[in-house]
Amino acid sequence: MTNEALEDRKKSSSVKPLRALLPFIQPYWRTLLAALGALSVAAAAMLTLPVAVRFVIDRGLAAEDAATIDRYFVYLLLVAGVFGLFAALRFYLITWLGERVVADIRSAVYRHIVRLDPAFFEITRTGEVLSRLTTDTTLIQSIAGVNLSITLRSILTLTGSLVMLAVTSPALMGLILVLVPLVIIPIILIARRVRRLSRETQDRIADTSGLAGETLNAIQTVQAYTLENFQTEQFDRTVESTFFTAVRRIQVRAMLTAVAVLFIFGAITLVLWIGAHDVLAGEMTSGQLGQFLLYAMFVASSAASLSEMWGEMQRAAGAMERLVELMTAKPNIIAPQNPVAMPVPGKGEIDMDNVSFSYPSRPGTLAIDQFSLKVKPGETIAFVGPSGAGKSTLFQLLLRFYDPCAGHIKIDGTNLVEADPRDVRAGIGLVPQDTVIFSASAKENIAFGRPGASSDEIRAAARAAAADQFIEALPEGYDTFLGERGTRLSGGQRQRIAIARAILKDPPILLLDEATSSLDAESERLVQEALEHLMAKRTTIIIAHRLATVLKADRIVVLDHGRMINTGSHRELLQRDPLYARLAELQFGEAIDTGRALAH
Repeated sequence: MTNEALEDRKKSSSVKPLRALLPFIQPYWRTLLAALGALSVAAAAMLTLPVAVRFVIDRGLAAEDAATIDRYFVYLLLVAGVFGLFAALRFYLITWLGERVVADIRSAVYRHIVRLDPAFFEITRTGEVLSRLTTDTTLIQSIAGVNLSITLRSILTLTGSLVMLAVTSPALMGLILVLVPLVIIPIILIARRVRRLSRETQDRIADTSGLAGETLNAIQTVQAYTLENFQTEQFDRTVESTFFTAVRRIQVRAMLTAVAVLFIFGAITLVLWIGAHDVLAGEMTSGQLGQFLLYAMFVASSAASLSEMWGEMQRAAGAMERLVELMTAKPNIIAPQNPVAMPVPGKGEIDMDNVSFSYPSRPGTLAIDQFSLKVKPGETIAFVGPSGAGKSTLFQLLLRFYDPCAGHIKIDGTNLVEADPRDVRAGIGLVPQDTVIFSASAKENIAFGRPGASSDEIRAAARAAAADQFIEALPEGYDTFLGERGTRLSGGQRQRIAIARAILKDPPILLLDEATSSLDAESERLVQEALEHLMAKRTTIIIAHRLATVLKADRIVVLDHGRMINTGSHRELLQRDPLYARLAELQFGEAIDTGRALAH
């Protein structure tokens, strides 16, 4: 999170961020109206109870009339029944609304997150995003559900009780109005500190989630380097920091509760003391004082409840702030207002003209420096170069995960910055070296290449990628769950799943980050045959790590520090490019004499 965002948070102390809930509540306004109707009936029934008590005292007990007492107790029972029925209905409707709103918020946040570009995730940890998506929405759930129900009930009860207090005794009501500001002001001041501490608590929870996510995603590395104790100690420190921040928040919340109860009930006690003396002086009846007492208790309990809910609203406002930050995060890569349509079907022609690019996190360092390359439809290009040369960066620019800082990239004559990124990516198949397998079945993983593909098409893609045999051998065949990140498969099997996914997509352009590097000799032979058949009709760019790949490329592009050093065939580059000759000897793992023999 940026320093500017943190400063904006510190300056904010209201519940205005909760206004962001309104668009999510609006579609369910009928449910809200029904809940408010049930709430109104329940509140009216509750506010009727003190009046019945007054008549029991003044007309029943004072007159020693048993029939009157019986009649008013029947009324009390009926009113209590109405109150219970509509209170339950109000609770159900408001709680349903809270669950529905939070479900919609989670979906909206996730829908927005998956469309943010890689630049966002360069500065934001995945664990923090997950914390906001889960923990923060849980806080919103409470304020939009049960707490909202309590808040609305308390507001209505407080308002109605104050009106009835004025009807019962205008003089005592005037005294309460004088005391109310003295009660409310300290509660608001303390609640502001609750809000700040609540935000800090949520940030610490996000830190904990981020650290845990990083560790668990790299658990084999952690264990291989025997870092269990180190990571545990680091996690413990983060957890303790979260705990102490939460304790400070709890202490302030406890202080808020104590101040609210003391001030509210102190004010009520003072008013009742005066009322008791009015009864002794004959200025009020005992029934009126009893009625006033009950309404005063309603006021006190409602005010105390609202003070509690104010603290909860401050917490929810802090959580909503964090969610709004996610929902308002703008991707750098967006579709223009009137995007140029990509040709369908595409030919696979690529034109990179004087392209320069720096990553947003490293603006002073050129990852690509004045790079130009034209690729004809159906041509196979191999990118060769040392680590950090810019090979993977060019892939990311072609996929429009980033836009060039200078120059342009065109596919089939369309400048990528003028096109919808989704249309650009729809025409490109990617097989990364670090294969991504989702927590789903083998069939579903291959179908990610083209959602909606038939079972026969999925099996055909698997056979073309030499994956059908090992998939069929799995316990449930194509329906076998592959585990998180494909932990139930070998590296070569994961890569064949990824190749099958690309085959199923059937794109005009293929980007292969040495798609056969993790395969054994037999699997590599089978996959190479499938890839050769697939590549025959498609433009293919390969990040090459093996000599066999380089030899089959139409052209080889040698990269170093983001610049094109040379281009040509394997034979040509061995003769005229010292960097390529060294890479051929060191990187490809083949005897350089073999390459020289080919050159002659």
